[in-house]
Amino acid sequence: MPETFDLVLAGGTVVNHDGEGPRDIGIRGGRIAAIGALAGASAGETIDCRGLHLLPGVIDSQVHFREPGGEHKEDLESGSRAAVLGGVTAVFEMPNTNPLTTSPEALADKIRRGRHRMHCDFAFWVGGTHENARDVAELERLPGAAGIKVFMGASTGNLLVKDDAGVTEILKRTRRRAAFHSEDEYRMEERRGLRVPGDPSSHPVWRDAVAALRCTERLVGIARATGARIHVLHISTADEMRYLAAHKDWASCEVTPHHLTLSADDYARIGTRLQMNPPVRDKAHQAGIWWGVEQGIADILGSDHAPHTLDEKAKPYPDSPSGMPGVQTLVPVMLDHVAKGRLSLARFVDMTSHGPQRLFGLAGKGRLAVGWDADVTVVDLKRTETITDAWSASRAAWTPYDGMSVTGWPVGTIVRGRRVMWDNEIVTPATGEPCRFAECLPVG
Repeated sequence: MPETFDLVLAGGTVVNHDGEGPRDIGIRGGRIAAIGALAGASAGETIDCRGLHLLPGVIDSQVHFREPGGEHKEDLESGSRAAVLGGVTAVFEMPNTNPLTTSPEALADKIRRGRHRMHCDFAFWVGGTHENARDVAELERLPGAAGIKVFMGASTGNLLVKDDAGVTEILKRTRRRAAFHSEDEYRMEERRGLRVPGDPSSHPVWRDAVAALRCTERLVGIARATGARIHVLHISTADEMRYLAAHKDWASCEVTPHHLTLSADDYARIGTRLQMNPPVRDKAHQAGIWWGVEQGIADILGSDHAPHTLDEKAKPYPDSPSGMPGVQTLVPVMLDHVAKGRLSLARFVDMTSHGPQRLFGLAGKGRLAVGWDADVTVVDLKRTETITDAWSASRAAWTPYDGMSVTGWPVGTIVRGRRVMWDNEIVTPATGEPCRFAECLPVG
């Protein structure tokens, strides 16, 4: 009797832990049931994937979807719609909402809002604060929690733990890998006067490379003293990359498409649309971040999708908020780097699928393997498209890459065996569920 599957992805080039090659993928019950030559199998649906590459579902472990409290910029539905249109199958959403995600009740509320309303699967970071430091061991193990996130430098929202004593109180209780926005708030307070009204190019002068490196050095020291695992988000400096090369035993790190693709030269072109925390810097720092990718120091890619409306971004600097959309453009922007030879496809897969699974202990996601969730990002490496504001599904309705031509495009997003997006259209109702983590699975 031939095997029977719910769905077969036929004739594509599978890219997974043992390389890449032409193989079919058979899916049953939302999980991968077979990989190989499945021409004789019976399937409820077969998708012809000839000429396409089948990647493990892309995981974006840093997004801000603004709900609750900022739904005019984004909400969980619109942000996840942008994610799956960009080939992303799972996201980890940040805690700087209103109210802040710092309690079991706030986390449960987000999970309730996201379940079967988000188009992709999801987890939520829980904010670490002075007030909840004693509770982080319980908070990080709650269902749907990605872990603990701490802001050591002020950004959007009201989460800030700038002092070493406060960070120590959190890290001496964590057991999972905790994530950090690493900018030295004390130095930024001293340099606030260096902001030039109306000139966003002064943003990286104010929040300079020393502020980033100094905070990361402090953070690694605390991690060593407490025995904690840490994850440094959105590395923006060559200095941090060189420093972290010697401290990989304690610290993993993330890089972003905007720090790898845009530079300080672009302030003159797009102004406050380039304004991020930490800032987009000059090409010397960009080269240092790429060096970290090439040398294997950078562990994963995250978009730091942080939308604001165009009206908000149009305010004169420094009244303009920091942040830009990015979840929908992560895959095409980085595949364009693959097309240009700057990044191998295997390294892209490691940084967007295998890496997040490895760092955060995702259960059943991040690999194309039998028994794992059937999350697949289907891409056409030869397809050339132009990224536009009109393509953006974010409620913010703009992208810093407007007008950029790219080679490499997400043509399909499959989440737990369901074809959610195909050829720029949402084709299945939202069925998003919380991600599961090995360290938080129920016992017995």
